[in-house]
Amino acid sequence: MSGSSTTHFGFTDIPFNEKVGRVREVFDSVSDKYDLMNDMMSLGVHRLWKQFAVRRLRINPGDRLLDVAGGTGDLARLMHPRLDGQGDVTIYDINGSMLDIGREKLTNLGMVSGVEWVQGNAEELPFPDNTFHTITIGFGIRNVTQIETAIQEMVRVLRPGGQFLCLEFSKLALPILQPAYDAYSFKILPEIGHYITQDRDSYQYLVESIRRFPDQETFKTMLEDNGLYGVRYHNLSLGIAAIHFGRKV
Repeated sequence: MSGSSTTHFGFTDIPFNEKVGRVREVFDSVSDKYDLMNDMMSLGVHRLWKQFAVRRLRINPGDRLLDVAGGTGDLARLMHPRLDGQGDVTIYDINGSMLDIGREKLTNLGMVSGVEWVQGNAEELPFPDNTFHTITIGFGIRNVTQIETAIQEMVRVLRPGGQFLCLEFSKLALPILQPAYDAYSFKILPEIGHYITQDRDSYQYLVESIRRFPDQETFKTMLEDNGLYGVRYHNLSLGIAAIHFGRKV
């Protein structure tokens, strides 16, 4: 990509090479209230989505797990006990402040052994090929600059036959509900963000980024085209979010 190329940042087109920094600024701004905002915005339902997602995974003692864009450690917190003291989970995120909050949270829960925290870009994973039995990414893939590059990197470091799971906001399955959903998303959520974090703009971006993310079928095809097989998805809360699951060829 040349420096003159553009990409989207929510509904705004920006120079391609600026997006990583802009996304980092968003999460630097909201990191200390991130978990609280998730609870406020979804009325706690995001926790049920994450529990449902992790229950779909087959995790065995001794496995190596990678949670990309793992931020404050919610998925890792659910996966770690299933390792039964063997194996490890790596939480990987581009934002250091999110990792700091996640590390403190999991440490307070006694989850220290078998947990590694690594900062970096999802499009440039610093791990050897065929390393992990399971890779997850929750509410992070829509924030990367090149979605397909991030998918390719995750598939590269996933072991053959290993499982991949993405939990992400998606497209409503009932279009009749779209006006009400849009009104909540664009009028209420940014105001909640302003009230809780004093940062309306970051939550305006996060809402817009959801609308720019591919629909369930399009994203399924992207995963299949980049090295996963048996890809299927499950809508959550009428498609407000969706889980995509597949395995590496």
